[in-house]
Amino acid sequence: MKYVIVLGDGMADRPIEELGGMTPLEYAQTPQMDALAQAGEIGMVHTIPDGMSPGSDTANLSVLGYDPKVYYSGRSPLEALSIGVDMKPTDVSLRCNIVTLSEEEDKYEDKKILDHSSGEISTEEAAILLEAVKKGLETEIYKFYVGTSYRHLLIWDEGQVVDLTPPHDVLGQTIGQYLPGDAMLRGMMKKSYEILANHPINVERKKKGLNPANSCWFWGAGTRPALSSFEEKTGLKGAMVSAVDLLKGIAVGASMRNLTVEGANGGLNTNYEGKAQAAIDALTKEGCDFVYVHLEAPDEMGHQGSVEKKVQAIENLDARVIAPIKEGLAQAGEEFRMLVMPDHPTPICLRTHTGDSVPYLLYDSTDIQNHAWKYNEKEAEQSGHSIARGCEMIDYLIK
Repeated sequence: MKYVIVLGDGMADRPIEELGGMTPLEYAQTPQMDALAQAGEIGMVHTIPDGMSPGSDTANLSVLGYDPKVYYSGRSPLEALSIGVDMKPTDVSLRCNIVTLSEEEDKYEDKKILDHSSGEISTEEAAILLEAVKKGLETEIYKFYVGTSYRHLLIWDEGQVVDLTPPHDVLGQTIGQYLPGDAMLRGMMKKSYEILANHPINVERKKKGLNPANSCWFWGAGTRPALSSFEEKTGLKGAMVSAVDLLKGIAVGASMRNLTVEGANGGLNTNYEGKAQAAIDALTKEGCDFVYVHLEAPDEMGHQGSVEKKVQAIENLDARVIAPIKEGLAQAGEEFRMLVMPDHPTPICLRTHTGDSVPYLLYDSTDIQNHAWKYNEKEAEQSGHSIARGCEMIDYLIK
């Protein structure tokens, strides 16, 4: 038996008036997911433990079977694993987003955060900007590392795990009250704006009508993680397909393979087909028993507040990832179980994550059922199936 999880990050949502009171998942044309649902099982699962922040870090750990209350040590340390940073026990890592702040205000504290991703800036442009930041700010105590797109890393030698606000939680708001309490971190963020605001790359971006990447934003502090091996935990040789450093880092920590897909970028226009093919090859040709295919686009479109693009991201996932994986495994004669789900909701109305339960779809090629339901939040809730602890979902998949 082969096992696949297709994770649509932030795919779950709330009813939207613009969609006639439907959610994006309910409104989107998803014939593949609906067909799998009718031949399988749908239900609701609670991925975020009570009292924990509803982040992609805690949620994806949970889906992979790692109880966040046991294994979570912060978001950015997982990303550090992906980037290849060998953290010392005394190091604290912080996510360093390159964000877009409003420019008309004189005081840094009065600016508003307009875009947590600087228009999904390319890694190539972001790396040049981060190099300028490094020249102006890096010391023996604070070291910057390039990640992917807008997502980068700061390592603080003998640092403290301080309370910091995720930028996507305060979109459109004045930043003063959300800046770090630590004077050095706050000062570095202010200085980064001075370095980046008139950088040639940002001058060109504005000429093209693109959001300037004009400030660093620190968040997600944590210490070196210690995950147990996924294979030892489940007996399955696993692989990860993701463009996001967080998921790659979880895979490194869990001793899973990371499958690199050219053109995979974590955005709406990622290489969907390449991700699907990587999963098929891993399961049919490369000796893997389990593949986790992570799609970031629904979450990004939720943060952007774009109903149309979130629907498109879900439809892309259905037609360009789920369909070819199902077909590829069937053609190879493989028996398989596929789990489709979000990690958490990213409601358009909020433009950030919530800890609400999410709908799951479980299909078994050897146990075809016959139901009338479709895969969406409303019908999954009506199904009566419910899993209270997300970290038990992996056992439900592979039992």
